[in-house]
Amino acid sequence: MVNLFGQYQKIKSEIDTAIQEVIHSSAFINGPQVKSFRANLASYLGVKHVIPCANGTDALQIALMTLDLKPGDEVITPDFTFIATVEVVALLGLKPVLVDVDPDYFTLDTAQLKKSISSRTKAIIPVHLYGLCANMTEILEIAGNSNIPVIEDTAQALGADYHDASVAGKAGTLGTIGTTSFFPSKNLGCFGDGGAMITNNDTLAEKMSCIANHGAKVKYYHDEVGVNSRLDTLQAAILDVKLRYLDSFAQARRKAADYYTTSLAGIPGIKTPALPSYSNHVFHQYTLQVDGKRDELKEFLAKESIPTMIYYPVPMHSQKAFHIGGNFPVSDKLCKTVLSLPMDTEIKEKEQDFICERIKQFYN
Repeated sequence: MVNLFGQYQKIKSEIDTAIQEVIHSSAFINGPQVKSFRANLASYLGVKHVIPCANGTDALQIALMTLDLKPGDEVITPDFTFIATVEVVALLGLKPVLVDVDPDYFTLDTAQLKKSISSRTKAIIPVHLYGLCANMTEILEIAGNSNIPVIEDTAQALGADYHDASVAGKAGTLGTIGTTSFFPSKNLGCFGDGGAMITNNDTLAEKMSCIANHGAKVKYYHDEVGVNSRLDTLQAAILDVKLRYLDSFAQARRKAADYYTTSLAGIPGIKTPALPSYSNHVFHQYTLQVDGKRDELKEFLAKESIPTMIYYPVPMHSQKAFHIGGNFPVSDKLCKTVLSLPMDTEIKEKEQDFICERIKQFYN
């Protein structure tokens, strides 16, 4: 699905040099490369604070911990998402309130969001899914009317630009706090696990840094119960190199997505990704909607040695871990129709031609 080695080969000398510098210094935890990456990512995003941590799930959890929520407080999340978005809510003793998603863009349905707000709603977590921003203009308006903080789950959309008339900026910088993941397959991925919180709020930034460091601002003096969540220096050094290429990575993904969309146009039963006016797309995934024969198409492509993935086969309301239930027709349908094709910065048109020809063959 992702040619990580091919990407590495293109910037091998820079990556290898960065790794060797860390090894030679032996500053494996909180080394200077962590500070450099933190500053460079903040500059790229146009925000005051980036607080690195161990992974994207920790970023979500620490962001919620920073808001001083109480057990039973409600946190709204989309039903169609990776489990981490909802998992951290439940882990903290909060109540997940699931909202269905838009059938075209796969992100939080703002009409349903508005209906789900109650006096117990204490946070909203929109997910920028597959590389596309949620409708932050309407989300921020709804949240602002009730003074509800917004935590953007930006794990799949780092580098995406939101450009509505009244709201503009990079994904992850628009709400109260942004969170992201540097899992290897992400658009900005390291060679292990990593994550970060993003904010312009000085008080929240200080508190998130404290919580991520065992609740301590000064070593051995713990102001509150925290966690141990660090981005190690080797990963920061790798990310600092790859950050220089993030926009060109996104450009390559968009080019590949355009090629897929043109090549697959007009095939009955297949819907290619829709693009809204308010956000560009960084195509962490290129995801089709396949009506009726999704599983058969997936099996057919597998026999042709073409990998595909279903992100996601089970909606959150049907997960045994949560026992939520409810009526979420769009999420239920998407779980039966979505199919993601190979997508990365190194994919070649001849590879895409092979994939698209096999898809056409399946439908002939």
